[in-house]
Amino acid sequence: MFLVLVVTEELREFLARARSGAGRLIQVLIRDEQLVLGAYREPRQSWDKDYDHFLLPLLDPNEPCYILYRMDTKNAQGYEWLFISWSPDQSPEDVCLQGYLRHVTSCSAPAPLTAAEQELQRIKITEVKTEITVDPKHQTLQGLAFPLQAEAKRALQQLAERRINYIQLKLDTEKERIDLVHTSPTEIRDLPCRIPLDTPRYHFFLYKHSHEGDYLESVVFIYSMPGYSCSIKERMLYSSCKSRLLEEVERDFYLEVAKKLEIDSGEELTEEYLYDEVHPKQHAHKQAFAKPRGPAGKRGNKRIIKGGGENGGNS
Repeated sequence: MFLVLVVTEELREFLARARSGAGRLIQVLIRDEQLVLGAYREPRQSWDKDYDHFLLPLLDPNEPCYILYRMDTKNAQGYEWLFISWSPDQSPEDVCLQGYLRHVTSCSAPAPLTAAEQELQRIKITEVKTEITVDPKHQTLQGLAFPLQAEAKRALQQLAERRINYIQLKLDTEKERIDLVHTSPTEIRDLPCRIPLDTPRYHFFLYKHSHEGDYLESVVFIYSMPGYSCSIKERMLYSSCKSRLLEEVERDFYLEVAKKLEIDSGEELTEEYLYDEVHPKQHAHKQAFAKPRGPAGKRGNKRIIKGGGENGGNS
């Protein structure tokens, strides 16, 4: 048996007017087996910056609803809209902006392959890598590869030679390349100030420290992504280019990256945090003391020795 919900005339007229794109969000509630107009929001910023601010406060843990959310992109029929069905048995994390991005990523992911198909795909990728092309960027299963500019390559070579101790890189999303930002000398106390508050960055830091009596110089890679202040394009490109960049750094510059970190702000970059990440504590289970085995062969009868032990009992 299906429940048929009737759309009220008020909601029908409102949806017709909303096709012009003046609104950002329309909430539809269920009242007496009817679909009625709930909340309405007009755009303030871009669609991704408005998303959580507008949508999450409307999610009632006790009442389902429907939400129509207008994107900034258009197709032949006008603005594109998201249709969101909210139910109290869901988690707000499923419908927040990050949840939506995860959904988009999972939908665009390739279907699972058999072992034979995976091997065939690896062969095809190898063939593509051996071809000569005028376009230095290419895409494989490991992610997207933007070429390192000459200044960035020189800086990585200097880091490998221990002539500098810090590198900051950025993606030029228009020219599709990786540029050097700066190589200012950096101590651990300076690291939080090196993390931009409004844009993503890649960082390489030479962490000089002692561990168990040995002096070490460990290269730490830091991927900083300051949350919702960045565009979706930036978030996706930085995430996709990261693995290929690290692969090139370790292969071409012989830089062994001791630890890869992902942060949204520089506040957590303390001496203690870096040390614990580079040298994680081993949580070994404490074992009971094992008594030594007696001599092999036949043992005599047990004897009871009366007397006061440390706790006053028999021993």
